[in-house]
Amino acid sequence: MEADTITPATEIVPSLGRRMPALNGRRIGEILAEAGKLQEEDIQPILDYQLQHSIRFGEAAVRLGLVTESDVRNALSRQFDFPYLAPGTSQVSQEVVAAYHPFGPHAEAMRALRSEIMARWIDHETGGKALAVVSPERGEGRSYVTANLAVTFAQLGKRTLLIDADMRHPRQHLLFGLDIQSGLSAVLTGRGEASSVRQVAPFENLCILPAGVLPPNPQELLVRPDFNWLLREVEKNFDVVLVDTPASGAFADAQAVCTSTRGALVVIRKDHTRPRTVQTLTEKLSTARAFIVGSVLNEI
Repeated sequence: MEADTITPATEIVPSLGRRMPALNGRRIGEILAEAGKLQEEDIQPILDYQLQHSIRFGEAAVRLGLVTESDVRNALSRQFDFPYLAPGTSQVSQEVVAAYHPFGPHAEAMRALRSEIMARWIDHETGGKALAVVSPERGEGRSYVTANLAVTFAQLGKRTLLIDADMRHPRQHLLFGLDIQSGLSAVLTGRGEASSVRQVAPFENLCILPAGVLPPNPQELLVRPDFNWLLREVEKNFDVVLVDTPASGAFADAQAVCTSTRGALVVIRKDHTRPRTVQTLTEKLSTARAFIVGSVLNEI
């Protein structure tokens, strides 16, 4: 199949547009009231207490027992355009810790990794927007790292697309609570629709392209020019494109993906990954002429 015979990516991928951060002067009291956490008659007592004790509005509301600290953090996240989820409010898996616990140590580690990736690849003059996340074997946390990285990039305000190119054992649809009826496999065979790409609420900057129905020939689909063409097209609409891949030890799919992304992040797991498999993976990436942006030692 020639690249120009498949549905144009501009019709498949929604354009998120560029948004300025929502720092529009809205007061935290307004946000809490809008969310149903405060009543109108609560505002003045909070303001009086705030003035009396020289503390912030949110802290005053918590001390008076009118809201919880979690309510205040959620309101602050909306005030500063930093979305995250409260447990039990979404179908997104709890494994996506950056979505539920953005102030915890695991999310902080992801933000540190994000900074390294931006410095070495996304914002580097010789880098690019697309990055493959690879690992030698299954069970090393590759999908976990990809999902959490995608959320942290979106929280930063980067228009982010996560593509699940693991068309053998896909996980991103499970992590983000999506169906798998339409996805990458459909796009690469010319049957993709706008619904193939899903935006994840409340993360306005995050979209997911799940693997889709599992094809009998995933490697052949990834080595066709269509996949490379798709990446180049979505890079026009997104600032960051992260690609989850199958374990490289059993299949050559990851190598095919890295040929198109040019950059790779290697995930290995403590007390699990064998040194020999890492060496084999780096040799494969070298053959694919992919730049290893960095490696992650997953301890989870």
